Amino acid sequence: MNADLTQDLQERVAEAAAAGVHLNIRGGGSKRFLGRAPQGEALPVSGHRGVVSYEPRELVLTARAGTPLAEVEAALAAQGQMLPFEPPHFGRGATLGGTVAAGLSGPRRPFAGSARDHVLGVRLINGRAEALRFGGEVMKNVAGYDLSRLMTGAFGTLGVILEVSLKVMPCPAREETLVQERDATDALAFLTELARRPLPLTAACHDGVRLYLRLSGAASAVAQARAQLGGEPLADAEAFWRDTVREQGHAFFAGDAPLWRLSLPPAAPALALPGTTFIDWGGAQRWLRSDAEASVIRTAAAGAGGHASLFRGGDREGEVFHPLPASVLALHRRLKKAFDPQGLFNPGRLYAEL
Repeated sequence: MNADLTQDLQERVAEAAAAGVHLNIRGGGSKRFLGRAPQGEALPVSGHRGVVSYEPRELVLTARAGTPLAEVEAALAAQGQMLPFEPPHFGRGATLGGTVAAGLSGPRRPFAGSARDHVLGVRLINGRAEALRFGGEVMKNVAGYDLSRLMTGAFGTLGVILEVSLKVMPCPAREETLVQERDATDALAFLTELARRPLPLTAACHDGVRLYLRLSGAASAVAQARAQLGGEPLADAEAFWRDTVREQGHAFFAGDAPLWRLSLPPAAPALALPGTTFIDWGGAQRWLRSDAEASVIRTAAAGAGGHASLFRGGDREGEVFHPLPASVLALHRRLKKAFDPQGLFNPGRLYAEL
């Protein structure tokens, strides 16, 4: 059935190429709010689903792109394993392909690596309707660029992802979360200090009033770190990191004001911008609710050594992601031309020029 669906998708792409029709790749729709407004005829891919192979001893899972993310996580949990980058779902329709295409990672990202770090291989359909495979199912050093990881965060602009192979990890033996009352300035300074210490830290966020620190690992290591750090234990911490932080259920994320994602050096001081801030990733990811001009926000982020993207709300017809330097944009154009010569897939979803 899935082989037939692959062929059907290839035929649809070939027809679109012949007719000069743009295609809007659609999985479960949970990430539809991301990026610039989607364009083109819908190309549904959620039917291309199912776990292809899973080797718990090898810590590798391969699944088709339309496989629900919840199904993948359930299969891993049954073996005491997990996706190390803790990807957000943002809806019940979240699929593995959409997770990789969006390139999003959750609270564990700065301590366990990003989604891109755990992609071992992909199968995809390019703009010539060819089914191609990149990478494999093992971690290895390669000469040249790792094309499988190039698809992570490309928002489907380079091709239709068919399958993904991922490196997975065992679940920690123990996890605890500590809560401390600190303001944002004090929290950032403390997090910078913690980064220099050998602690089993796997998540750290600040909601404007409280600092939350998650410890993971062997029971003895967690207990030792807890004694060093202090703070009050958080009840139902698993739900907090999953629902409140990863899925943005915190009150900070409610409302219609534009939500900006600022990627900054963890030690960067708080930026002098209007609005309210939620700090994640130990200071490396700052969420900002603000009606300030995009140019003001991006200038401040760039001045601190980072970049800013409009995550939710605001004008999705304009540039959503941080503008690229001319040399980098030229590289993106060459990659787009190589994979999708006619510009069929998700045109303008990342940048207007792509």
